[in-house]
Amino acid sequence: MSGKGRISALVAVLALVLAPLAGLGTGTAAWGAEKPPAKSTAVSIAEPTVKLSKPQAGTGGSITVSGSGWRSGALLMLLICGQSTPDRGVIGGTNSCANADGRAVTTDDKGAFSKKVPVAEPPVPCPCVVHVATVTGQKAEADAAFQVAGHAVEPLPDETAGGRLSVLTDTRLDGSSGLLTWFGAPPQRRLVFTVGNVGTSPVKDPVFQVGTSHGVFAPEWEEQQWRGTVEPGKKARIALPVELAAGAHGAYTVSLKYGGKVLAEQPWGVGRPWGVTLFWILLAVVVPAAVFRVGMAVVDHVRPRARVSGRHRGLRMPELRVRLLGPVPRRASTDSGSTAQQTEPSRPSAASPAGATSRTTSTLPWFSPDTDPGTAAAGQLSAPKENGSTTPTRKGHT
Repeated sequence: MSGKGRISALVAVLALVLAPLAGLGTGTAAWGAEKPPAKSTAVSIAEPTVKLSKPQAGTGGSITVSGSGWRSGALLMLLICGQSTPDRGVIGGTNSCANADGRAVTTDDKGAFSKKVPVAEPPVPCPCVVHVATVTGQKAEADAAFQVAGHAVEPLPDETAGGRLSVLTDTRLDGSSGLLTWFGAPPQRRLVFTVGNVGTSPVKDPVFQVGTSHGVFAPEWEEQQWRGTVEPGKKARIALPVELAAGAHGAYTVSLKYGGKVLAEQPWGVGRPWGVTLFWILLAVVVPAAVFRVGMAVVDHVRPRARVSGRHRGLRMPELRVRLLGPVPRRASTDSGSTAQQTEPSRPSAASPAGATSRTTSTLPWFSPDTDPGTAAAGQLSAPKENGSTTPTRKGHT
């Protein structure tokens, strides 16, 4: 066998050996090509769906609403709304729904639910739908056509524009609080979202409604116009300012509405303005202290000050008593300890030499009349004269 024959034989053997492997690879590729349909089926199951026990019922009756494909543990609101279709949704928003007769339900671990809902007439004519939407968390909603027996039916209003906007991505709040917000300034953010025009005509200068709600209260809506044009099949990035009242704090929710339909919601936790609290604490401490200082200054300025020099020196207590009470009369005691008799103050004698000054009785209260240092003899006994005779008396009690 020549060299070329050997090479040909070797190639033939290799082809026989590799043929099963090639078939195995082809089978593997074919099996892998069958997986995308199964994946698309799983995606379709994940979409929220709503089913009704019956398509029509009268007022006073009830229907059973069930659904699947929702987020597990999600809180849903079930409403009967008028002037709505599954294609166009709830045109007038929740104002077109029988809100008083709505029901709430929580999905199970698999995202399914079943709830009985009473039939009530919505405030606007039909066509009607049973509207199911999430209350908290990521926004999701679905509608099912329903007819309220005996309720008026009117055609839907024509669309004013061929363009329709829808939110393509999740919204977010950009921005942060500054120092002034810590002292009670209005908190401010920017609501950023991306919209796409799913209609057939461009949308020029769309007007959005931005609402803010605190806790369980209804949102307060404010219209804001975005300057620009969104062509059919195109998308645009939009940022709208959001501002709360001064001193606002707590859990808030920012909602976005367009064409009477809520497109997105975003939670917003606002911190407490502790600077305001600190200001009031300082005010409660500083103001009373300042008032006290001012009051003490006024009192110190108004009250009289004692003068200690010259003739304006204040009176001492003994002199003040002498001036107020006058001289203290002498008292004489008897041997029996009876009541003392008052004596007249001594008068200058006629025999006293001219120019001599008479001695006055002392006014000090701690001297007895007989021991007055102003008398000629402190130990001499004296008594008042009666009928020209004198009667000696003793000093003190025996």
